[in-house]
Amino acid sequence: MIATTDVDIAVSALTGGGVVAVPTETVYGLAADITQPAAVERIFAIKGRPADHPLIVHIADFDGLAACAAEVPAAAARLASAFWPGPLTVIVPRRGDLDPTVAGGRDTVGVRMPAHPLTTAVIDRLGAPVAAPSANRFGAVSPTTAQHVLADLGPFLDPQRDAVLDGGPCRVGLESTIVDCTVDPPQILRAGAITGDQIDAAIERAHAPSSGPARASGMLPSHYAPRARVIVVDDRDAANSAVAAATTAGRRAAIIDHTDDLVEYAHELYADLRRLDAQGYDEIVALVPPAHGLGAAIADRLYKAAGPRPS
Repeated sequence: MIATTDVDIAVSALTGGGVVAVPTETVYGLAADITQPAAVERIFAIKGRPADHPLIVHIADFDGLAACAAEVPAAAARLASAFWPGPLTVIVPRRGDLDPTVAGGRDTVGVRMPAHPLTTAVIDRLGAPVAAPSANRFGAVSPTTAQHVLADLGPFLDPQRDAVLDGGPCRVGLESTIVDCTVDPPQILRAGAITGDQIDAAIERAHAPSSGPARASGMLPSHYAPRARVIVVDDRDAANSAVAAATTAGRRAAIIDHTDDLVEYAHELYADLRRLDAQGYDEIVALVPPAHGLGAAIADRLYKAAGPRPS
């Protein structure tokens, strides 16, 4: 397995049709050159991702949006101007010459400009946007370090043509906010570090909550899930009671609680889930913050992690 900090190695791998795990401010993504359909298809195979589950395209500059979008709705332009580079994805109409595989066969596509210098350099030197969902097996806990990627995907990557670009721990720790700008009013499909209030201020109107079919990453009932069962509770007394009940039943349980610092909670959540999984806990009891601001994104991830697992 090739783990590297060398941008040129990552670009060479992508040019040769490989996939590269790349760091972003949110989580690590598994990237492929969008102009190489076979490489894009490998993303789905490596992740075990359904073919109708769209990928997010990552760009290095504002020209990249025009390369992906048939048109740029006014809301998308406002959001891009306000928050790029940063943890925001806009859903826009897909250009007809953009590989529909990237978009899960849809006529829309999600686009964002990540705020990580290594990945920006990779895309810039490649000369093409990359498709890059999170670099983990589908439905599992997203990776926030290169070591997480290697633990999840190491057996599925080809050391002769793939790479993992190590850019250190991700700064934010949760996936980007996704806003569908093809509907009126725009809908937030996935909460993230860019909050609903910030979205409304940028588009100068109120957004709508998500409705309709799942059409973006993270919209399924179960996602971001560790092996352990996740139990979401509202306060410390409920958490202690859940741990006591698990102990009485002969199960190991641990508590996650960073509700006094939501930035830390976002940054540490996936690392905590992975650590407790590795330590063999049967249940993870997580205190949920109030679902506003950054708390909405954390609550979303916790409830999805606790959701009914696919059989």
